[in-house]
Amino acid sequence: MSNQKDMRREELIVPYMAPPAKDSETELSGTLASILPMAAMFTRSKAVGWTAVWFAVQHWLGETSGQNQATSQPAYFTVALSMLSLVVTYVQIILGQKPVQLPPATDTEAPPAVPPSFEGW
Repeated sequence: MSNQKDMRREELIVPYMAPPAKDSETELSGTLASILPMAAMFTRSKAVGWTAVWFAVQHWLGETSGQNQATSQPAYFTVALSMLSLVVTYVQIILGQKPVQLPPATDTEAPPAVPPSFEGW
């Protein structure tokens, strides 16, 4: 081993201090408020649509002025998008559906038997 003296000075040691947390961290409710309306529109699930409205209103009411200035879109846009997802999920009830008319069945008997020439194959 080496016989050299340690050249580091103890008065120059700076203790580690964790950086302060950011004020504009993304919250889970904001992320869910943005994602759930799209999921409701793709799946046409009414439960996911109502959950999207719930999270969007919660995110809108819990938004602070610092978050409002830091985000690119206001929280009421997510509320509008979640309402639109509800319209998409309920559009069949709102507009109604025409009943499908199937042609009347004419043959109700069994299909014909297989010809004897195919039995040997």
